[in-house]
Amino acid sequence: MRVIIVDDEHLARALLREYLAGHPEVEIVAECANGFEAVKAIGELQPDLVFLDIQMPKLDGFEVVELAGARTRYVFVTAYDQFALKAFEVRAIDYLLKPFSRERLAQALESARGRAVPQEAVDAVALEAARRDGFLTRILVREGARVHVVPAESIAWIEAQDDYVEIHAGGRAHLKNGRMAELEQGLDPAMFLRAHRSYIVNVGAIERIEAASKDSWCAVLKDGKRIPVSRSGYQKLREMMR
Repeated sequence: MRVIIVDDEHLARALLREYLAGHPEVEIVAECANGFEAVKAIGELQPDLVFLDIQMPKLDGFEVVELAGARTRYVFVTAYDQFALKAFEVRAIDYLLKPFSRERLAQALESARGRAVPQEAVDAVALEAARRDGFLTRILVREGARVHVVPAESIAWIEAQDDYVEIHAGGRAHLKNGRMAELEQGLDPAMFLRAHRSYIVNVGAIERIEAASKDSWCAVLKDGKRIPVSRSGYQKLREMMR
């Protein structure tokens, strides 16, 4: 079993390494001190299992899973038990609460040998990550080996593109794998509106609303972009912009 250890605390990594040394079938292929290192290592090394801390600098554990995907399995490791129920709700392989014993680690390894993580579990992790502290304050977009952190407040509009969403922020466009409905659920409805089936718009970026025809409208943004607005979207926009 090829394993990656992810924790921002050196002593925590050292303890886990010591405990895993008692399992000759386990090979530690990498250790990471933050979320960005973890996403890169998981993508390059394709481990069988990742021991993943939740609260870390740069990216937390939920965000690491969102970016790294379902090709591996995860055991959450944390000193904070308030994440435990959430971890099991998204069907994590296991959840180790620090400090844990050698016996408890052995149980987690046994769970990892016998269970696989379906894709919907990773989707659920991403959704829980969006909800755990309220509305999204940032969106993570992976482009090759790079990860872009897009502040939600900088987003002007979002457009559906088949199985992707195209996020327009700060004069740049970022293509992210995902569905419009899931992203909409994570965004603050006081700031963002589903103006059309294919568009979410930041109300603060709108300059004006114009009639496109007798029964259709468009929102003209401050940068000149014209966003189509559905009948229901028009009514909601009028209420929000009063």
